[in-house]
Amino acid sequence: MGTHRDLEVWKSAIELAGSVYDVTRSFPKEERFGLVAQMRRAAVSVASNIAEGAARHGPKEFTRFL
Repeated sequence: MGTHRDLEVWKSAIELAGSVYDVTRSFPKEERFGLVAQMRRAAVSVASNIAEGAARHGPKEFTRFL
């Protein structure tokens, strides 16, 4: 395996995060610190977990992060 950047699932997760940011821009301002923040953190977390798992040693640890 190369780096996490070579994984299609990581690329898709980055696209998901971008899409979530785009969609949540149109949410009402009163949701900025509630729903918007939670959705953005969750979307970024997907790509982050993939990257962190890929940095671990062995497929068992990688699978745990997925």
